[in-house]
Amino acid sequence: MKFEKKRASTKQEIPTASMPDIIFMLLLFFMVTTTLREVEVFVQYSLPEAKAIEKIENKRLIQYVWVGKDGRIQINDSLVKLNEIQDIMYAKRQALPNVIVSLRVDKSTDMGLVTDIQQELRKAYCLRINYSANIKI
Repeated sequence: MKFEKKRASTKQEIPTASMPDIIFMLLLFFMVTTTLREVEVFVQYSLPEAKAIEKIENKRLIQYVWVGKDGRIQINDSLVKLNEIQDIMYAKRQALPNVIVSLRVDKSTDMGLVTDIQQELRKAYCLRINYSANIKI
């Protein structure tokens, strides 16, 4: 008489029933935590240094204006002329009344250009202006 061992009949497969749920949760997680860069900066600039800086908490209120080494001005994704700033920023202020204009001006830019930009922002009633700088170590 020959005896055979009975083996347990177990499946060797990995259960995949909850796989779509896991994939959906991962996808949702990455969609919520990822921030997309909104603006591509076309001008070259290096910020001046400051001894004391203050960080703005609510970044949704900020509208950036870049001024490059060559004096070119950028708002959003387009290069603009000095006389276009008033119309663009007035429309921004109408959409977002508490807008803060953050000037990212190259440290070698002529102060006359910065004053002209300030005057255009005043005409657009954008009176909350922030000057971006790097902290001096």
